[in-house]
Amino acid sequence: MIHRLYTWTLSLAEHPRALWALAIVAFIESSFFPIPPDIMLIPMILAARSQAFRIALVAVVASVAGGLFGYAIGAFAFESIGQPILASLGKESSMAAFNDKFNAYGTWAVLIAGVTPFPFKVITIMSGWTGMALVPFVLSALVARALRFFAVALLLYYFGPPIRRFIERHLGLVFTAFVLILGAGFFAVRYL
Repeated sequence: MIHRLYTWTLSLAEHPRALWALAIVAFIESSFFPIPPDIMLIPMILAARSQAFRIALVAVVASVAGGLFGYAIGAFAFESIGQPILASLGKESSMAAFNDKFNAYGTWAVLIAGVTPFPFKVITIMSGWTGMALVPFVLSALVARALRFFAVALLLYYFGPPIRRFIERHLGLVFTAFVLILGAGFFAVRYL
């Protein structure tokens, strides 16, 4: 099933209305779809490198809008969708504690999930469920998604096809390592 979705999503990059398809995929990925928009973003930019930053901008705007939809799912449909999922995972008793922790560090969670391979939809839904303030949510989602998609666009614009394999295999890990190093730096400054 996932492989078919992946193949279908990748095929949309060649469609005449690929920019619209990218917007739709970026939107739904931020709220419920399992395939990230990078699958379309990379071949689209390689096919039209002069349009790299326009393509990245479409992905950012649509992803943040989809994040707002995920936020709404968490805020307004948590009882019917989110809570049964958490209960099936045995997390029902720890939801209140999670709520307090998430609200204390929610902006960081959105930033980290927005640039790393962690599923962004999980954080968007949890942001709505925990009642994270909307403005910090939107701003952190905007910064995170812009960093992620414009980094891909910048690399592809300047280095073209040779950098594709690096992006597909290692960029998520590079972002994750960056976040870990940044977190370690904050920890060292605060506690050491």
